[in-house]
Amino acid sequence: MADGPYKYIRDGDGRVSRVIRVGTRKSQLARIQTDSVVEKLKELHPDVNFEIVAMSTTGDKILDTALSKIGEKSLFTKELENALEKNEVDLVVHSLKDLPTVLPVGFTIGAVLKRENPHDAVVLHPKNKGKRLDSLANKSVIGTSSLRRAAQLKKRFPHLEFKDIRGNLNTRLKKLDEKDDFSAIILAAAGLRRMGWENRISQILGPEDCMYAVGQGALAVEVRARDRDILEMVSVLNDSDTVLSCIAERAFLRHLEGGCSVPVAVYTEVKNSQVYLTGAVYSLDGSESLKETMQTSISSDNQTEEQEKVDEKVQRVGITALKVSEAAQDAAVKLGVDLGNLLLSKGAKEILTVARQLNDAR
Repeated sequence: MADGPYKYIRDGDGRVSRVIRVGTRKSQLARIQTDSVVEKLKELHPDVNFEIVAMSTTGDKILDTALSKIGEKSLFTKELENALEKNEVDLVVHSLKDLPTVLPVGFTIGAVLKRENPHDAVVLHPKNKGKRLDSLANKSVIGTSSLRRAAQLKKRFPHLEFKDIRGNLNTRLKKLDEKDDFSAIILAAAGLRRMGWENRISQILGPEDCMYAVGQGALAVEVRARDRDILEMVSVLNDSDTVLSCIAERAFLRHLEGGCSVPVAVYTEVKNSQVYLTGAVYSLDGSESLKETMQTSISSDNQTEEQEKVDEKVQRVGITALKVSEAAQDAAVKLGVDLGNLLLSKGAKEILTVARQLNDAR
């Protein structure tokens, strides 16, 4: 039964319950991530039926071109957002790092879940078992389609060479294992862990080797901004520390006008009611870089009950986080913008402009 945009079903006893349709990409990882979010929602809302709708996106179809060359920010999200707009689905589960810092009008991120390990991981060709990046032979080829990873690792491990590798996790691992093109590939640790492939991780890259992408390791639930009840329903999934870290990171990226086509990296820590944000920009070969750290207090001591009431109309870098302190969210945005300004004052714009031009010319 459909009543306006919503869908309902009637069970054997004649009880009517609402069906929430959840959109996802078709890849195995996307399905695993979506299932984990739906499981949590089912626990919290046992009377609601959830139906998963899987679809292919542009990014899943264009497999022969480096992501940074396609130049489209919403590669993995556009088809899902179209379905959301047409009321074919009610919410969509994404990897937060796939979502641009400015969302199309009418959409918002209603939940950011507790972050999985946000770092990058090294997965070795079986013949290199037991090695690390620094012990691989000279001119070993490392597969990554990320300018951010390549720029940092070229600088850190000058004896290695880097080549693009595309496809979902399964495809990339197959390319690594079944051919001799790559000595190792770099992937997000979070995806490997969610797939149950931890045993393939031979090395986790800490911030001194490779800082991660904005939002990496966090799942986001995108909804229609006007759907108050859905916003309310998913808001219980918000993890406050992750929300604040990711708001700061996204504000930093948006202020630098970075995207897939430029190497921008972050590292964030929340401890003792402080958010510490480290942000960096790189030239494509990693030879030029700027890196700074700033912090802000997110303590709740100085907030009155009045301030705790979140204004649902306010979006911060595409995120509407009910149940997370407004003042803390504002502080996180300011932290990202301030850090962006600091890097811009030191010449970040020039580094990124050249990186963008060189990448376009490749």
